[in-house]
Amino acid sequence: MEIKRNHYIEQLEQRRGNGLVKVITGCRRSGKSYLLFRLFKQHLINDGVSEQDVIELALDRIENDHLREPHALYNFLSSKISDPSHYYYIFLDEIQFVDRFEEVLNSLLHFDNVDVYVTGSNSKLLSKDIITEFRGRGDEVRVHPLSFSEFMSVYQGESRKGWQEYLIYGGLPRVLQLPTNEQKSKYLEDLFKETYLKDIIERYDLRNPNELSELVNILASAVGSLTNPSKLERTFKSVKGSDITDKTIGAYISYLEDAFLLNGAIRYDIKGKKYIDTPVKYYFEDIGLRNARLGFRQSEYNHLMENIIYNELICRGYLVDVGVVEVSATEPDGTRKRISLEIDFIATKGSEKYYIQSAFSMPDADKISQEERPLNSTGDSFKKIIVTGDNVATTRNDKGIVIFNVIDFLLDQESLKK
Repeated sequence: MEIKRNHYIEQLEQRRGNGLVKVITGCRRSGKSYLLFRLFKQHLINDGVSEQDVIELALDRIENDHLREPHALYNFLSSKISDPSHYYYIFLDEIQFVDRFEEVLNSLLHFDNVDVYVTGSNSKLLSKDIITEFRGRGDEVRVHPLSFSEFMSVYQGESRKGWQEYLIYGGLPRVLQLPTNEQKSKYLEDLFKETYLKDIIERYDLRNPNELSELVNILASAVGSLTNPSKLERTFKSVKGSDITDKTIGAYISYLEDAFLLNGAIRYDIKGKKYIDTPVKYYFEDIGLRNARLGFRQSEYNHLMENIIYNELICRGYLVDVGVVEVSATEPDGTRKRISLEIDFIATKGSEKYYIQSAFSMPDADKISQEERPLNSTGDSFKKIIVTGDNVATTRNDKGIVIFNVIDFLLDQESLKK
């Protein structure tokens, strides 16, 4: 089963030969090695690159352990690219096995006839700050778990059934290959506990890993809810009897974000044109991992759909914020006051901007009005969209708001522009 990930192939092609180290990052098991060693390699060969000019090295394999010493690796690779009449592509997997690998890679850039690509699977290569290790000579390509359209490109079944499975088990590629729900569940649960959390615990030498584990559970239970370290500190004290501080909680959240497990969406005051730093909404990089963390016991489909839409917008290359609109409201006693309405997402890319509401169901006129009101209160002409779980055809209502069924929205990569 080959999953076409053309979005990432395009990104790699755009960076091809740019004189920088291409660093392919992302959460574990999101398909980084597969993208580079299979899909991009085949892309190069189809474009006329000789297979002999693609130098591949998996540094986690026992037969290559002698190349984990930095000078040995550099000498080996430089001997392979010695013919100036050839242009070489170096693919290195599990680069974190090499001490001082940043120096090795930066040294390779002094050759005019080489293009360097690397992936890795430990917390150092997964972290957001890895590009700084290359002193401005690294170029990151961030790989996410499968989007719903990528998932459906190989899913054996109709889209509605696929959507129900994606809501529960998410988009890590391996999940698609497992035949039973029990195997999918165990894979995700073990992966979170035995790999993701252990990476963070080992990298930061955490003395109380149970605190991190509890924080993950709390964030998973309240996915898409506004929170901050101070609020979480109060939760720990009241529910867990813990004396963990907001400073420690903030550090733990940053660790989860750096490992690409968690993403924060900041609020933006649309009329005031300013960011509101706190509280923040947090979404999981993969909804299957979130569900696995809670033992697949909490399936609030409205929150899961919201998380998936957020991830989709990020995958499409948008900066995603939470919108806040202040409006006047009349109290029952006739007095007027200012209240804040929320728009789930503001998606921005260059001059493009979209306001998007996620509504799992809109069963009546009151619910429709509730979803429309923040969109109609922005005071500008940027496109406004409601994505719903209801089985409806794509329509534009009399207020100019486009309403999508979530499956149609996710499957059409140009849906925002429709």
